[in-house]
Amino acid sequence: MAHVQTPRNLREVEAESESVALLCCEALNLEGEDYCRGHIQNWLYQGLGYDADAIPEKSSQRIFRAAAQIVKAGRSEGKENEQ
Repeated sequence: MAHVQTPRNLREVEAESESVALLCCEALNLEGEDYCRGHIQNWLYQGLGYDADAIPEKSSQRIFRAAAQIVKAGRSEGKENEQ
């Protein structure tokens, strides 16, 4: 089976910490979401225009999974520090 390489713009959207950071900022009510959003849109535009629907589900799942792990770890650590 041939390996299909993910286009660079999608790899950047997926791999750049801005995708995960955006979700974490939003979830934790932190500043920085505007910067993250602009960075993501720049990479999307280079390959797909501004069509966010063009991000494959598999890429979205990886982004959400990483953000969820970070938010969960941060919340767990915060509870430990309270005790």
